[in-house]
Amino acid sequence: MLDTLARRLGLRTDPAIFFTAAGLMVAFLVLLLIFPEGIGDLFTAGRTWVVTRLGWFFILGVSVWVLFLVYLALSKFGNVRLGGDHERPRYSNVSWFTMLFAGGIGTILMYWGVAEPINHFASAPRGAVPFSAEAANDAMSIAIYHLGLHTWAIFTLPGLAFGYFIYRHKLPLRVSSVFYPFLKERIHGPIGKAIDVFAILGTLFGVAVSIGLGTQQINTGLSALTSIPNAVVPKVVIIGILTTIAVTSIVMGLDKGVKTLSNVNIGMAVALMLFVLFAGSTVFLLREIIETIGLYAQNLVPLAFWNDALAPYTSEEGWGWQAGWTVFYWAWTVTWAPFMGIFLARISRGRTIREFVGGVLVAPSLFTLVWFVIFGWSAMELDGIGSSPDDPHPITAAVLEDPATAMFTFFDQLLGVGGLSTLISGLVVVIVAIFFATSSDSASLVVDMLCTGTEDPGPVRQRVFWGVSEGAVAVALIVLAGEAGLVALQQVITVVGLPIFLLMFLAMFALWRGLRSESFVTVRLPVSGAKADTPQPEVNGTRTRLSRSAARLARRSGRG
Repeated sequence: MLDTLARRLGLRTDPAIFFTAAGLMVAFLVLLLIFPEGIGDLFTAGRTWVVTRLGWFFILGVSVWVLFLVYLALSKFGNVRLGGDHERPRYSNVSWFTMLFAGGIGTILMYWGVAEPINHFASAPRGAVPFSAEAANDAMSIAIYHLGLHTWAIFTLPGLAFGYFIYRHKLPLRVSSVFYPFLKERIHGPIGKAIDVFAILGTLFGVAVSIGLGTQQINTGLSALTSIPNAVVPKVVIIGILTTIAVTSIVMGLDKGVKTLSNVNIGMAVALMLFVLFAGSTVFLLREIIETIGLYAQNLVPLAFWNDALAPYTSEEGWGWQAGWTVFYWAWTVTWAPFMGIFLARISRGRTIREFVGGVLVAPSLFTLVWFVIFGWSAMELDGIGSSPDDPHPITAAVLEDPATAMFTFFDQLLGVGGLSTLISGLVVVIVAIFFATSSDSASLVVDMLCTGTEDPGPVRQRVFWGVSEGAVAVALIVLAGEAGLVALQQVITVVGLPIFLLMFLAMFALWRGLRSESFVTVRLPVSGAKADTPQPEVNGTRTRLSRSAARLARRSGRG
């Protein structure tokens, strides 16, 4: 019956996955609008249980992923390609970087680039005196910890697992393919389809959180620049307009739509960052870039395993400050794991594991560090590093009232109210809007791939459906929560994040099992009169062509 319905609607997809995911999404939205208080209470209770009982698991888990990825990159497995042994990358390094970054956390850096360091600067969660130099150092370390290596590890791990199984072992382009070492052919049955449906729903809600944050920031900026009120109705209109832009990019496809938007967007973001660097305390910021690298390295291990275990328990936030920050970050980010994993695998085909980890884990983390240094340290300097808590702190006051105002208040303090500040604030609104569009169109294309199981784009109506659905989920959550939209989004995403987090842990073990199934032969080749050991992979017990040719060369040279 579902096959017939799909044909009549002109769809090209797995009917069971498409209609189940779409039906559950619609059912949730209907329940959300009919029983807003009951659904809200349910997710609030679920979030409280997760952060109070399993916060430590999220913190430990992501740190384990970072260590695992670094090990893979440095090990003999680092030479394994995501695809055939002779495949080469389709995209240049520059286009590859802009797509993975714009599809990742570009919106979040625009939202939290000023707001998070300032928040920690004022609250001093690790016991420093607020607004002191020690509090500033802690604030910067925590902010980069949240959005540096650990966040990108949550994207890198599934991306690596998907790329390996989908392109090296020729499995369908679906999340369930990662679990082939455990499920074997059952990935094509009900269990595999259930995994794919849940991945689609997690993606929709994960992207909805970013849409909500981005919409709040855009509405705040427009409210400051124009007479548009900062309210629910304008937010709904903004989502509608930007969803239309995203859908247009979806229709154009990955190469023309997503790639072009990503290149333009990252260029504008870099231009904004350089403007702040030269408009602010340039020498101070350049010195802080170097110093903050050391600061991050010094605090990375303590922060990676910090659980705030001695903090008092509260019924709302659980144990400690981390419940509302670190645990929320990891739970939210991991809902992006299926979407970002498939997206990263799709644009990284042909790269080695070492290239992939270096490009996806390390490079964006370095960019994030520079971004936070330039915006975060500039904001803390303007608010008074070493000042008294009783002194006026305009940026802090704005952040504590509404984090979405942080970037605009920052430019008012840096450039003065009006004139140039207004122009730059307008640019910020445009950048956030494009980041929103790139995240939305990338997610929609990936959800479509999860339904079709191939890289070939589905019919336009099919892709457009998912683009519109993402906007609809965000609108429903904002309408449900009213002015407390961000709080409602946090409740939903923390609950949805837990089962996806468990799936990604299984994906790590599946990837390890798959890589261990490849044996390696060491071939000694003469290099400048010396012997060099070159490990070559054997897939499924059979040597690759490269391995055989290298072995013949070694035998002819008499050095094998």
